Amino acid sequence: MATMKAGPIGGSEAWLGADMAKSTEWIRPVPPPALAEMDAALDGLRRRGLNWPRFGRDDFPLPTFSRELAAVLEELEQGRGFVLLRGIPVGRYAPDELKNLYWGIGAHLGHARWQNSRGELIGEVRDENRLYGEVREPSMDPTLGRSSRSKARSSGPLRFHTDRCDIVTLLCVRRARAGGQSRIVSAVSVADAILARRPDLHALLWQDYWRSRQGEEAGGERESYAMPLFATHAGKFTTQYSRTFVEAAQKLPGVPRMTAAQDEALDLHAEVCEELAFTMELEPGDLQLLNNHVIYHGRTAYEDADATGTGSSFASGSRRRTAASCRRASIRSGARRRPARPGAASRSPLDRARSQVISGLSRPHHMEACS
Repeated sequence: MATMKAGPIGGSEAWLGADMAKSTEWIRPVPPPALAEMDAALDGLRRRGLNWPRFGRDDFPLPTFSRELAAVLEELEQGRGFVLLRGIPVGRYAPDELKNLYWGIGAHLGHARWQNSRGELIGEVRDENRLYGEVREPSMDPTLGRSSRSKARSSGPLRFHTDRCDIVTLLCVRRARAGGQSRIVSAVSVADAILARRPDLHALLWQDYWRSRQGEEAGGERESYAMPLFATHAGKFTTQYSRTFVEAAQKLPGVPRMTAAQDEALDLHAEVCEELAFTMELEPGDLQLLNNHVIYHGRTAYEDADATGTGSSFASGSRRRTAASCRRASIRSGARRRPARPGAASRSPLDRARSQVISGLSRPHHMEACS
């Protein structure tokens, strides 16, 4: 699974942030007929008394826009690995309607997965520290430190990482008062740049790094597992990484200590991500979609637009719908990467809308993931 590539990977998934910052090819305006189809689908849900997460693709018909979404999936899998849909009129929908709309679009892209052990299917991106004085989650393990969710639900910056699903999406509902910009980078370009610079450290990133599950173990799972940053499956590159989990694992008894060279490789990885990334200027109504196997994403620090508790983003994870993505199945040991823990009905539906909505999707019917 983790067989190292002998040379640069290249291809359409290997792009440079400086080039993307000067291009608009990755932006796809949502056409007016598609907006009409969305409104009609929402009307159908109202008539039938349906609300997320208790409806699926067939309950949210998008006769022509579904073809555009199929093209989006093709670009995510075979192209650059990211797309921005622009022009969803988020301001004309009530919060519950917006979640139904977001869920309905996602149903055409894949199968939603839990984002965490709390069963979140749509996560609100907001500064919970500002609202409540703390991030609302189960008590933090003092040994492991702050979880990835705790960091995501506060106003601080997020380092480049992947979520544990095939596709992650972000719907911008309103701008933050300041900051909160989305940053992305091609993981393929990062791997190729590290190979050119330091082939010795590049080789280490194809080897196992221990990661902590940070208290989200499912029945029988170990609290830590080993997995490389880079791997291939069926000839295709795939990556899964969050330094938070690697750092937390180092605090657990029985986990092998990282060598100085392994730590240096992670430092170089972070440095190259910063060099090759670009910043997306998201507008309200923008829907960002990223292929987690080939894209790292991060976020700048931000200040919420208001103190009402209404956030600026939603987050969720899912499996892609088409079998093409089976090419990058699991690189995860202990619990499989693309097959991961199966999702289920939401256990705690969120009650506030945000300005940005993140949704993770996974395409193939035989693959499961969670973010």
